This record gives sequence, C-alpha cells and structure tokens, in this order.
Amino acid sequence: MPHRLMLLDTASLYFRAFYGLPDTIRRADGTPVNAVRGLLDMIARLTTDYGATHLIACWDDDWRPQWRVDLIPTYKMHRVAELVSDAPDVEVVPDALEAQLPMIRRVLELAGIAIVGAAEHEADDVVGTYASHADLPVDVVTGDRDLFQTVSDDRQVRVIYTARGMRNLEVVTDAVVVGKYRVLPEQYADYATLRGDASDGLPGVAGIGEKTAASLLGEYGTLENLLAAAADGGGGYPRPCGRSSPLPRTT
Repeated sequence: MPHRLMLLDTASLYFRAFYGLPDTIRRADGTPVNAVRGLLDMIARLTTDYGATHLIACWDDDWRPQWRVDLIPTYKMHRVAELVSDAPDVEVVPDALEAQLPMIRRVLELAGIAIVGAAEHEADDVVGTYASHADLPVDVVTGDRDLFQTVSDDRQVRVIYTARGMRNLEVVTDAVVVGKYRVLPEQYADYATLRGDASDGLPGVAGIGEKTAASLLGEYGTLENLLAAAADGGGGYPRPCGRSSPLPRTT
C-alpha cells in the first residue's frame, strides 16, 4: 500500500462528533462520551476509506494566540466566554464536551495516534506545517475552509472537507478550489483576507466581497502585488506569471 499521511483538525472533528451524536451515550458513571465515540468512529472510517498509513491528530495548544489578537483584535472574539476583564480568554465549549477532552487525548494516546500541538499556535498551524513539508501524499481532514490554502495537486495534498457531514465528504483538489472561488489554493489566504470571514471574526476589506476579491487576485496574483499596485496608483502594473497567472474574471 502506498504511504499516505492523514492530518486531523482534531477540534473540528470532536465538535462535530459532540453535536452529531446524542448525549445519552455515557459511561456507567453517567459521564457523556458521545464526542469520544463519534471521533473514534470518524477516524476509523476516514483511515479506511482514504488509505491512511500515517496519522497525526493536530491539536490546539492555543486556540486564540495572543499574537493574532494583537494583529486583529476581533479574531475569534465571538467564541470567547464572558469572564472578568483581566482573565485569560477561554473558548466557549459546552461543559459536556469539556469533560470529554482529557478522555479524547487519552484514547488517542492508547490507540497509538500521535497528538501534535505547538505553543502559542493553533491546530491549523500544525496542519499547515506538516502539509507544506511532508514528503508523501497528504489528506487534511477538516471542516475549516481556511485549510484550503494547503491544497496542492503538484504536492499531492488534498482536503477531506467535513462541513456537510460524514455522509457527504468532499475531496478538495486544485480544481475544486478554483471552481468554487475562482482562485488558486495558494491564493485562498489572500482571498479570505480581502473577503473577510465572520466565522473567525475577520473583518475583511470594506466593499470587497467574494467576486471582487477573486477578480483582484486574478488580476494581481497576490495581496502583496495588489497593495503595491494600489500604492503605485494602479497604473501599468505588470501581471504576474507562472503558477499564479491570472484566472478568468468573475462576472
């Protein structure tokens, strides 16, 4: 069997498992284990269906890093629990799920699945690092569109997108990203920056929606090039060439 690495956006999956299975699934002592059971079922199906030979559960060591908040104060603000002003930010997580997180880590360890996080970074950062440097084909399992930027047909990196549920998994390749958003995967981060993303509290640029963001990136290739053109007055700016060559404009 050819080797294939599967990277799990673990929080994305255990939240989906928690809300997808009834909380009547409990241990003998009454502790809910629906997220534990659902996550394990997902992993079993995913590794079997997609032929994973290597598996990493990527973990949020810091779900809202301060350095990101310093850059964008609204980042994930809507997910912060109400606490006293000088207390550390705490993510809103149902008590019944919070109680299962230590069990999830323990079960993954017992199953021999590597759990990898990084101080002051999110699971997305861990996923992106592995996906960018792996020397074997990669499947990224997530319900987060931000990770579409890791997709690369050339490097055999694809996303198994879970947002529509485990019965409607979507394999995201270069063609899928271009077909949906009219940008290349490596342009997706710039596209999201221009458009904004309410799910992460990212404001975007006033007056720029999906079509305009795609059109601008089709013209200039990168946000850096676009800013340079704006600073130059936009006149006579050369189109980029190569992998980020302009895509057809949206209407």
